[in-house]
Parts: sequence; C-alpha cells; structure tokens
Amino acid sequence: MASYRVSLRPSAEKDLRRLSPDIVARVAAHINRLITNPFPSQVVKLKEPGSLYRIRVGDYRVVYEVDAKASLIVVHYVRHRREVYRRL
Repeated sequence: MASYRVSLRPSAEKDLRRLSPDIVARVAAHINRLITNPFPSQVVKLKEPGSLYRIRVGDYRVVYEVDAKASLIVVHYVRHRREVYRRL
C-alpha cells in the first residue's frame, strides 16, 4: 500500500495549539496512522462538503481530505465534537 504525506492547514495547526499536550499526542498518533491507511474502519465520509472525511479521537474529531493522485492527506480541522460541524 502506498504511503501518504500529511499536510496540516493553518486552521488545523491553530486547533492543535489550543489543545492540551496529552490530547495532541493522541491526535498525532491517529493522524500518523492515516499515512499508511487513509480510510480506517472508523472513518466517516461527510455529506457536506463531499470530499471530507472524519475520524474520532475521544471527544475530538479530525476532519481531513484525501488526494489519492498526489498521495496527500490534508487535515482541515481538529476540534471538539460539539464545534467541528458548525462552520464546514
């Protein structure tokens, strides 16, 4: 299976700076697993917009996009579950 590169949008970097170090470590571990498998069993494709996916990390959600042609994963947001879907 091909290895993917991960890119964080500025919004995701900002989201990560707001989190505690232990949560950032858990989120980073899940993002690193996406490098080898961008579509794990718990992934959910979001209906709007249609190109985004999300994975759960406790009470937090990682919203990302996969570009298979470029072997790139772009992480858009890392937010609490009550906030993540408000401005998609």
